[in-house]
Amino acid sequence: MASKKAANGTLKLSPILDLNEATSLHGKLMSMRGNNITIDASHVERLGVQCAQVLIAGARAWQADKKTYTVEKSSDAFAKTMQLIGIDTDHLVAKET
Repeated sequence: MASKKAANGTLKLSPILDLNEATSLHGKLMSMRGNNITIDASHVERLGVQCAQVLIAGARAWQADKKTYTVEKSSDAFAKTMQLIGIDTDHLVAKET
């Protein structure tokens, strides 16, 4: 399961982000909405398309809220899967306005 560190606005992603994790990931992101957030993807071993969609939707929501949403410390598996499904991880970073 993904866990969050509320004190510093960091959401540490779980190693396995599959269909079973998508609903939990969505809930955790929504509980942090309204704050700047950093996504720690350093321990991701497997990323399913459903969780990738949740992460992209989160980036768009944060951008609409004019908050920062940064993905950092991406594991090789995270970066390679995002590239394989055609997502440039630069699009997961909402710009501060």
